Amino acid sequence: MSPLGIDGNQTEQALVLRIGPEELVVRRRYEAASIANDILIGIWFLIGSFLFFSPATMTAGTVLFVLGSIEMLIRPTIRMARHIHLQRFRRPGGTDPATADDAVTESERDF
Repeated sequence: MSPLGIDGNQTEQALVLRIGPEELVVRRRYEAASIANDILIGIWFLIGSFLFFSPATMTAGTVLFVLGSIEMLIRPTIRMARHIHLQRFRRPGGTDPATADDAVTESERDF
């Protein structure tokens, strides 16, 4: 059973990675993946832009622009996976959150 958030709605369980004596706790995994993806997009395009200043590094710049473009396609994939994942959750007792009176709409939970 998924834990209930402050507002009484189901929330994702945290991902806990143990690294020696430390723990890395990732909450709201889909949002964290989307943010990490956006950071990578910015890095690829920024480095690729600098590489375009020299004809010798233009090919590497083009490769980074292609990587950034691929990551721009990953963003909606992450959002779709989150949406499909949310659709599979069931409230305790077997009720469907999409039809429940207190269901949170996708736009309210979207990031």
